[in-house]
Amino acid sequence: MTQPAEFYDNPLIARYASAEMSALWGPKRKFSTWRKLWVALAEAEAELGLPITAEQIAELRANVDQIDFAAAEQYERRLRHDVMAHVHAYGDACPKARPIIHLGATSCYVTDNTDLLLLREALEMVRSRLVGVLGKLADFARRHRDLACLAFTHMQPAQPTTLGKRACLWAYDLVLDLTEIEHRLETIHALGSKGTTGTQASFLELFGGDHAKVRRLEQLICEKIGFAKSFPVTGQTYPRKIDAQVLAALSGIAESAHKMGTDLRLLQHRKEVEEPFETEQIGSSAMAYKRNPMRSERMCSLARFVISLASSPAMTAATQWLERTLDDSANRRLVIPQAFLAIDAVLILYQNIASGLVVYPRVIAKNLDAELPFMATENILMAAVASGGDRQDLHERIRRHSQAAAAMVKQEGAPNDLLDRLAADPAFTHVDLDAALDPRKFVGRAPEQVDEFLAEVVDPILAKYQAASSGTAEVRV
Repeated sequence: MTQPAEFYDNPLIARYASAEMSALWGPKRKFSTWRKLWVALAEAEAELGLPITAEQIAELRANVDQIDFAAAEQYERRLRHDVMAHVHAYGDACPKARPIIHLGATSCYVTDNTDLLLLREALEMVRSRLVGVLGKLADFARRHRDLACLAFTHMQPAQPTTLGKRACLWAYDLVLDLTEIEHRLETIHALGSKGTTGTQASFLELFGGDHAKVRRLEQLICEKIGFAKSFPVTGQTYPRKIDAQVLAALSGIAESAHKMGTDLRLLQHRKEVEEPFETEQIGSSAMAYKRNPMRSERMCSLARFVISLASSPAMTAATQWLERTLDDSANRRLVIPQAFLAIDAVLILYQNIASGLVVYPRVIAKNLDAELPFMATENILMAAVASGGDRQDLHERIRRHSQAAAAMVKQEGAPNDLLDRLAADPAFTHVDLDAALDPRKFVGRAPEQVDEFLAEVVDPILAKYQAASSGTAEVRV
């Protein structure tokens, strides 16, 4: 048996999130992106006439991914500055280009432009996973579009719905979340080359006061790193409001997933619908018979974590004094990657759950039948009146029979015998009680709503993102 590692290991990486999302926020991706930004800066400056040679740029390009992390760590211990540590490590690998690395830039040129690139790609990954979950929920809703089930308001039995319609409620929450993610993607731009306080003063000095070249420099950098444009005005950093908005969108997904996970846990308690349960899976170390809703519970647990993280970027945005302070840095290093790792894990679980939901129609029917007689009383009343009865007398008879039947259910634990009581009452002799209890008469347009919602809302989304939607990811633990 291997011994546990000595130091804390983030479970988001070790247990929950995908390898793709973990790698996106890893050191290799981060620092190679810094280097790509230094290449873009040098290329743009050379194109605008600064004395930077093709040989220097070629040297920078050749060493983008050849990062000596040990050397960078040693530099940071000495310099106490992460960006300058990597400038020096890059310079060691590129001696000819060393004099022009980071020319005119401030640290946020690489840190913030990199974060924006990673945010955008991470949001695209989240969008892909959202679409994957929507596809599975749509399949489930279609299969059960007309399966009548007991609905609840205030967690009390209410007018029936269908299981497919309930799944559409879960799906529509995710549709709203997808709209937010799409909006965030549309409104993320580059920081560009704004300089120390956002005035571009250092670049204006480099280009001898030529404002047009400074503007063109920023345009070129945006194009080279894959952005159409930069934020129009900033301080030293991009607006920290962006982080707050992105985390609010992730929190929205977490809220939706938590709602679905809680609903499923309630339904599993009622033995109507269960999450997947593997052949050799153990539900409890003590109670061997148990089939605990482990996936739903984990999804809710991780979702709560994401929801809690949304407050940090909001407070950071609120406390960035004037052109910037550095109290955002440590917080952002923790919050942003972990929020994406956690929501990635949430959506992996959600897709896994939605792909393997187990439905028990007979239990659903039994639970519905236990409450349906009470809900059918208005229909029975109308049918009895149509057969010539007195509405007020019939109402009073139903009231008395209903109260008596409810008392037996609650006080004696007996089955609901309201129908038997009504059948024995001469006032209801001419009423077809079985027909009055057809569940299809109580679900309204639920099946048609499922069809319309899927055709008009979900199917266009699936068609739009079919090529981009991620495949099924493994639930590792």
